[in-house]
Amino acid sequence: MNHVASLASSNVRKTWVLMTVFFAVVTGLGFLMTHYTGNSSFLYSAALLSIVMNVVAYWKSDTIAISSSGAIPADPAQYAQLHALVEKMAAQEGVPKPRVYIINDPAPNAFATGRNPAHAAVAATTGLLHIMNQAELEGVIAHEMSHVVNRDILVSSVAVVLVGLVASLSNLFIHASAFGGSNNENRSPLFAILGFIGIIVAPLAANLVHLAISRKRESLADLSGAELTRDPEGLASALEKLEQYSRPMQSASAATAHLFISNPFGALPAGLSFQRLFSTHPPLEERIAVLRGLKM
Repeated sequence: MNHVASLASSNVRKTWVLMTVFFAVVTGLGFLMTHYTGNSSFLYSAALLSIVMNVVAYWKSDTIAISSSGAIPADPAQYAQLHALVEKMAAQEGVPKPRVYIINDPAPNAFATGRNPAHAAVAATTGLLHIMNQAELEGVIAHEMSHVVNRDILVSSVAVVLVGLVASLSNLFIHASAFGGSNNENRSPLFAILGFIGIIVAPLAANLVHLAISRKRESLADLSGAELTRDPEGLASALEKLEQYSRPMQSASAATAHLFISNPFGALPAGLSFQRLFSTHPPLEERIAVLRGLKM
């Protein structure tokens, strides 16, 4: 339990660091836009927007994720098994029972969201409930509850906002450069060139950071989930079934892909190592091997 508390505290610190970096990066982009165009409103707008988006990311990430995925509240009578498992895992972790949602989709998958255990939600697809046995479903729910307890959901949510806003501001800068030109006669040509390169590279760098965070949180949740159930084979078997189901979710979205236990766009073919840099999840076969190598 001390390990879980330490991990949760670490993720809270990471969230504040990300928020600070987020503010600095977005404000820096605004500064570059101001320097290049001579329009100071870019700087003020970027600073204000970064603050607003930080607030939205912290307070509304769960609402956005649930809405984007098409999840609806799971009827307690119709989905009694799912409710019972979520309640059981929450009790074992000593946290309030998260809100329970269902996604009407034949592709097996699940995700958790929320800024902390008191404001969390767990969602599962109808396909997941259809193909998993009791031990496998318990492993999946334990994995999702680990995200809630470890508080790594907020870290990823803030990272997503950073990526989205940095990309949007970069596009705005490129658009302004192409159609508005520069009104700042005193700008340094070298500084402008470096700034322009930075604007193009920033979204890619931010996205790589986000994807790295996403992959790490999935691996940690696998281990925490197996520790919670004391049955790593249950989760390993569940991941094996997810690996065998290659078709994408009907509601797959790049904005929420990182939240799910497996890639909602379907299994990716094995390829060169650089491809993994752009994946939201570690390879399922690696996750399965790690779980089956655990000694409980």
